[in-house]
Amino acid sequence: MKKIAVFTSGGDSPGMNACIRAVVRTSVFNDIEVFGIRYGYNGMISGDITPMKSNSVSNIVQRGGTILKSARSKEFMTAEGRKKAYENLKAHGIEGLVAIGGDGTFTGANIFFEEYGIPTIGAPGTIDNDLYGTDNTIGFDTAVNTALDAIDKIRDTADSHDRVFFIEVMGRDSGYIAIQSGIGGGAELVMVPETQTTVDTVMDTLQTGWNRFKTSAIVVVAEGDNEGGAVAVAEKVKAKFQNKDIRVANLGHVQRGGAPSAQDRILASRLGVAAVEGLLNGRKNQMAGIVCNKLKYTDFKEAISKDKPLNPDLLRIVDILSV
Repeated sequence: MKKIAVFTSGGDSPGMNACIRAVVRTSVFNDIEVFGIRYGYNGMISGDITPMKSNSVSNIVQRGGTILKSARSKEFMTAEGRKKAYENLKAHGIEGLVAIGGDGTFTGANIFFEEYGIPTIGAPGTIDNDLYGTDNTIGFDTAVNTALDAIDKIRDTADSHDRVFFIEVMGRDSGYIAIQSGIGGGAELVMVPETQTTVDTVMDTLQTGWNRFKTSAIVVVAEGDNEGGAVAVAEKVKAKFQNKDIRVANLGHVQRGGAPSAQDRILASRLGVAAVEGLLNGRKNQMAGIVCNKLKYTDFKEAISKDKPLNPDLLRIVDILSV
């Protein structure tokens, strides 16, 4: 294999640039010509493909976002779109791909291989940490620390005004950010999609706290929680406790941005190197991950389809520490 390309797809996450840097420099180290595809699968279809050198990735390891830009491509979901993408890759002589993204990115890569035989190794880049086959995904640690910083600040004002804050964090199908930032931020309760926490449970927990002379409270809510998110839960709670000062803070896309943490930079670098070396060793349609601090390759189908459950111990810890 003499020519490969790297691209980022789907939602951006801190550390993607560090992974791009690792892919490019590992390719240069192994005398492989490397290309960058801008805007993910859309760029593959439009031919937005540029040669990259070692200096193309200078001074980016500390930057959030992705220098290759990112997008979700509806056209790539069609046979015609994938054919255009293949023709553009073939015109550049590209023999393998490194895809940095999440389940949608890897689903597309798997279909693409089945149709055209171009092998892809994935690096898991998503703040949700919802991919099977790796303990952490690129960007997760930074997102947790961003959320935690906000929770710390909100707790100060909650304490000053004797308020209850419902803080919504990202996690449509996964409660990883919520549970870790909630424990780190001393939340009284954490609501995640993986478990059913009713509004009655929330109200009972808050009332127990007030009975113990707590004057403020923090409830961290993952956006995909079964009760409908922080706003919906707060409205129901306020209807019962009308004398309480109840507020909502939605952290939103601030969790996607910012300079990646040391942990995310190191993880991204390890996975970028592993992705290129995987292609060189004949691997295809697999995601590179780190499990128990050891490199592991997992088939795309398995990484996408298998559940990655929350550690039940973390949920238990929230209950213990909220007394």
